[in-house]
Amino acid sequence: MTDLPHLAARLYGTPLLVARSKLDVILAALGPRLVGQSISFDGDTAPSDDVAVTPDGIAIVPVVGTLVARSGYLGAASGLTAYSDIAESIEAAATDTEIRAILLDVDSSGGEVGGLFDLVDHIQAIRSQCGKPIWAVADEAALSAAYAIACTADRLYVTQTGEVGSIGVVAVHRDESGADAQAGLAWTFVHAGASKVDGNPHQPLSGSARAALQADVDALYGKFTTLVAERRRLSPDAVRVTEAAVYRGDQAVAAGLADKVGTLRVALADLGATLARPSIRSPVLSKPKETTMSENTGDIPVLAAVPQPPAQANADIEQRLRAEYSEISAVAAQAARLGVTIDPAEAMAKGIRPEALRRTVLEQLAERSEATDVVAAAPAGAVPKTETESPIVRRAREAAARK
Repeated sequence: MTDLPHLAARLYGTPLLVARSKLDVILAALGPRLVGQSISFDGDTAPSDDVAVTPDGIAIVPVVGTLVARSGYLGAASGLTAYSDIAESIEAAATDTEIRAILLDVDSSGGEVGGLFDLVDHIQAIRSQCGKPIWAVADEAALSAAYAIACTADRLYVTQTGEVGSIGVVAVHRDESGADAQAGLAWTFVHAGASKVDGNPHQPLSGSARAALQADVDALYGKFTTLVAERRRLSPDAVRVTEAAVYRGDQAVAAGLADKVGTLRVALADLGATLARPSIRSPVLSKPKETTMSENTGDIPVLAAVPQPPAQANADIEQRLRAEYSEISAVAAQAARLGVTIDPAEAMAKGIRPEALRRTVLEQLAERSEATDVVAAAPAGAVPKTETESPIVRRAREAAARK
């Protein structure tokens, strides 16, 4: 393989969203070969781009290998996956009437910046248009650019030893001026435009070139952290404080970067359960009516005052379910920070609505604080009359009596 300038251009002097450990491997493998030795990818495993579909109608879309804007002929030999290929797979699954949900099977340490954020926007547009849930599982890695893709999912799983995070940007400059001098080579650049040859490998990186490259890295970092903060419902500061660290399993969940520790099999089972859970009543075109909702059974309200095709009604229902699940996940995240554990998938399966979850969390917190603080502060033996007793004190006293 002789297209070394092409590889070097994609590696040096351009921002990358790739984990440092993966970058080390790439530099070690390509560095010596860029000075004249042959290059071979015999030891690499080409990623599979096959989309599997389960009997439940869940499409499993692989997001594996090193991620690039375009792979071309290099893809099959070197383990590259193009963002455009991922987009096509997700779009095909979203528009297939036989597919009810999409699960991203992620095992990647990241890759190029070019094309990544366009893919992320495309995934979010597809979700809003088709209404189908999109989940993801980090099996075994969703790092850097791969995490940017995984965090767009409605729910993110990670295996026990799986890795997520590496929320950062890196750019590499290769200074070959010392090697050139030893080889008796002198390079002269005749150019127009002060920045035309900035970052070239045959000169040390100038101060202005470094500043420009750092500004580009910082801007991309801001875009990356904003994306993660929005999708994971975290503050930008909470994302930045990770300092591009990598989190495994339970650590990823505790940091708010994943929702649950589980394998691909577990994620499929939970996603299938949410698809089977709702009791959906299709509108009757000849007799439009309003279907009410029971909080105990979790039936989905379908307003059919205006007749509409069943397919559109189902799409609206799926959209409503996705929004409900997103709201439940937000309640669960807030509850976790207050020491109350909620499993969003289990809540959906039992038909518990978001407002009911909020009441439960507030009641638990009220009982916890009132029983320990208010009752402890009350004078011993003082029993106020029921009609004048504070409702908060009364609830705390009742909670303490039940213990």
